[in-house]
Amino acid sequence: MALGALHAGCALGVGYPGTPSTEILQNFSLLGGNAQWAPNEKVAAEVALGVAYAESNALATMKHVGFNVASDLYFTASYSGVQGAFVTVVADDPGMASSQNEQDTRSMALVGGIPVLEPSDSQEAYDFVRLAFQLSRQWQIPVIVRVTTRICHSYTIVECDEATAAPIPAASYTKDIPTRVMIPGHARPAHRRLRKKLADLLEWNLTSGPNKIIEGANDDLGIISGSVAYQHAREAAPDAGFFKVGMSLPLPVEQIVAFTKKYKRCVVVEEGDPYMTTLLRAAGANVEERNEKWRFGELTVTRVRGQIANDLSPEPTPMKAKPPQLCKGCPHWFSFAPLVENDYIVVGDIGCYTLAALKPLAAMDIQTCMGASIGMGLGMRHVLPEAQARKVVSIIGDSTFMHTGLPGLLEMVYNRPATGHIVIVVDNGTTAMTGMQDHPGTGRLLSGEPAHTVDITTVSKAIGIENVETFVPAKDKEAFVKYLAEKSATNELTLIILKQACILAAGKRAKG
Repeated sequence: MALGALHAGCALGVGYPGTPSTEILQNFSLLGGNAQWAPNEKVAAEVALGVAYAESNALATMKHVGFNVASDLYFTASYSGVQGAFVTVVADDPGMASSQNEQDTRSMALVGGIPVLEPSDSQEAYDFVRLAFQLSRQWQIPVIVRVTTRICHSYTIVECDEATAAPIPAASYTKDIPTRVMIPGHARPAHRRLRKKLADLLEWNLTSGPNKIIEGANDDLGIISGSVAYQHAREAAPDAGFFKVGMSLPLPVEQIVAFTKKYKRCVVVEEGDPYMTTLLRAAGANVEERNEKWRFGELTVTRVRGQIANDLSPEPTPMKAKPPQLCKGCPHWFSFAPLVENDYIVVGDIGCYTLAALKPLAAMDIQTCMGASIGMGLGMRHVLPEAQARKVVSIIGDSTFMHTGLPGLLEMVYNRPATGHIVIVVDNGTTAMTGMQDHPGTGRLLSGEPAHTVDITTVSKAIGIENVETFVPAKDKEAFVKYLAEKSATNELTLIILKQACILAAGKRAKG
């Protein structure tokens, strides 16, 4: 995917790390591309859209839950369109290998009116990223390349032609206020333009799209599939006829309906939502309704065989694996242990420190999404009886603090609870959960070059937090516990930074 973006003439790649999308930008940088980490996915998408408004080519990368953060921008950028190319790789995580849900980006893109390409192997990952830049520029619309965990973490042979690599387009800006300023009077005709673009794209997809029909050995079984599910289905039913979907939005329904008429029985094999199944059945296609069993988790060849055979018997129980936990020797064991020992209600956030919720620590009571710990903690403080309210603390990592923690602090000083509130920043100096990437607080860019360091203490005091103190958790346990108890008894706003570097990140940084 990184090489495809490079050969498509991508001027800038920007994103926020999130498994399984993280390595795309890192490799884009290693290949010589201009890449940077943004504080969060919405900012990344905004930067990329600015590049595309300036008639150049931009790549944004994120995982599926990151697309939620950025969706506000995408649902309007599809109206405004672009003058250059704006391609986004969104990595879904069926089975939740490293995510809090297993949503399907196709369903989100359908709501937003954004075209979607779905590669089924590494070759198509390269080809479809290049195609996405071409389509985005040609139709002046953002384009999503949807990949899944297995596509991101697999290897197949890739052939590429560097001689056909496109140059980076020269940037320029042509003023067009009615197209770029989405007030209602401009957005109404823009919505009609979007639907016309999607209709034109559908015609292109029907005649020239990256879809493939493979005739079956007989007319017994036809399978409609795409992405990595296609590879599983080909292995599970090699004699079946196949309609391989490469562009799933706009879906070439008319073509697929014609395909299904050739076969006595047709099955849609897809990971996640019954996205294609629903659209095809609504159009009267000869496809079977999919049982809910196949909605959950990653597909495998064995599971696809089960779907084709309508086998709904219980699947074998997976082998018990060692549960994840904080690294041995992680200094932030010392950050969480006092909270358990002193019976605090810990409202947590997303990051490697979320593993503190598991045994033996069991030190996190609540966690939902990036940056939510502060707001949820404030909500609890507002309504709980005073004795319980004073036991509520919000805990957030340094990268997540930069991502979406700052709005929570603004809420904290603006609508302060009667008992005050305490926020603990577990600062390990990196974005550890996704592979130790840098962020605005580390003082380094994605490339490793020096950058301005955003200081959490300075920012928090400027926002209006009354008490800001820093402790080294492995050394200052007694002082930390005493300070925490003192501030819990007041009605003041307090932010505590527990600062100690990730051991793995320190080693990686020294090596780099």
